[in-house]
Amino acid sequence: MADRIGTPHPLIEPGLWVEEVGDSVFPARSPALFLDRDGTINVDTDYPSDPAEIELRPQMLPAIAAANRAGIPVVVITNQSGIARGYFGWDVFAKVNARVLELLGEQGVSVDMVLACAYHEAGVGPLAMADHPMRKPNPGMLIEAGRRLDLDLRRSLMVGDKLADMQAGQRAGLAQGWLVDGEAASQPGFAIRRLHDDHDLGGLLAAIDALGS
Repeated sequence: MADRIGTPHPLIEPGLWVEEVGDSVFPARSPALFLDRDGTINVDTDYPSDPAEIELRPQMLPAIAAANRAGIPVVVITNQSGIARGYFGWDVFAKVNARVLELLGEQGVSVDMVLACAYHEAGVGPLAMADHPMRKPNPGMLIEAGRRLDLDLRRSLMVGDKLADMQAGQRAGLAQGWLVDGEAASQPGFAIRRLHDDHDLGGLLAAIDALGS
């Protein structure tokens, strides 16, 4: 397999997918908007495996649009234990992910990179790894994206629907995260803000706009 982003073969090792989407070029040390996928960008249908069933969560579209306008990279980081468990393969993941990107494009927004980790302790073969550094709540995918895109992780934002998303952001050195349908919380060096209604979304949009100013 090729190990360069932006190629037809973004699977760079048995359990890690790194795909550059589009050809945008960003200034060095740009902040990024990191997004979980299932349950954040699209409705989580419990191991999504049918492209026809993919439905976007409209709540996240304004945030992606704001990042696109501000010239801030949008990076998707997603755990995919369904692959490790044998529920489906990378070929199915690719089709589902392509559908997510297609639906986003139809709404006039886009992401710039997708990273997926399939390693899981309940997996089989080479994917059977517990606490892999790339699997959230570990920060490996954020750090890998930061290395490839030359990002300023300290100024970047994390949005997800699980505590593991927030923990990954904190461990990667981000200053704040937004928890979909969760509650605000405070941890040393990392603020978790809730993302539930239009008021909360306004706060996220303001934070994204501030990164681009």
